[in-house]
Amino acid sequence: MTLKTAIIGSGNIGCDILCKVLAHPNLDCTLVAGRSLHSSGLAFARDRGVATTADGIDGLFARINEFDLVFDATSAADHEAHAPRLIESGKAIINLTPASLGALCVPSLNGVELTEASNINMITCGGQASIPLAAAIARANPGVRYIEVVSSISAESAGPATRRNLSNYITTTENALSHFTGCKDVKAILNINPAKPNVFMQTAVSALIETVDLAATRREVERAVTQVQSAVPGYQVIVDLHYTEGRLFTMVRVEGAGDFLDPSAGNLDIITATATHMAALMARGRVTERAA
Repeated sequence: MTLKTAIIGSGNIGCDILCKVLAHPNLDCTLVAGRSLHSSGLAFARDRGVATTADGIDGLFARINEFDLVFDATSAADHEAHAPRLIESGKAIINLTPASLGALCVPSLNGVELTEASNINMITCGGQASIPLAAAIARANPGVRYIEVVSSISAESAGPATRRNLSNYITTTENALSHFTGCKDVKAILNINPAKPNVFMQTAVSALIETVDLAATRREVERAVTQVQSAVPGYQVIVDLHYTEGRLFTMVRVEGAGDFLDPSAGNLDIITATATHMAALMARGRVTERAA
């Protein structure tokens, strides 16, 4: 079964997820909605044979019967306005904004549990990069006292909505870190680096632990990385796990697929790839339901 989808938001995230949806055999994109007739993102969609509207959420509702799921790639504030209307209309949502709405989702941890959710919150790029590692560390070490995650991304990959939503980014990432690890004392940091050539996305995860089971932690981290790589092949550990003076540390780099921006924009790729993976899980779930 092909799951029919629509995308609202024609910026970097909207265009990248469009590429991934069009390439997936079980997903289809019927519409991309933006808010400007002169949007380069809408032109990008039209060039790929996808219908567009410049009337935003109203344009989406004008064709509401043509799709079952909406990828919201706008902003936190916009999602807060969109979500109630879309849920009332019976449409599932995958939220790629840092709005604190919907069921927090890291597909490798709880994706299968959320295929029937009405609003799936993909947290943030930093959350998708760090939480699988942080959760692995917490599983192996029940005594984690503090977790800190620091993501660095290229300035080119950070669009206007990302920059406006930095407070939402921090809040949502930290809430999700606590949710998936059980650790209450957490901190999330995002650095936007203007360097040229563009820097690749990197995310460092550190945890304060009095006593660590390093062997068990390595096994859990290796398993977590393998699971993420099934959706994001460019997810790679670049600093091996090590423990010094009560601090456990590791770092990953995310190389993007280069679908819309260049491969340095791993922050774009990790959230769009995991969102596409969730949509595919939902499509398979519908096939199973019909077969039953």
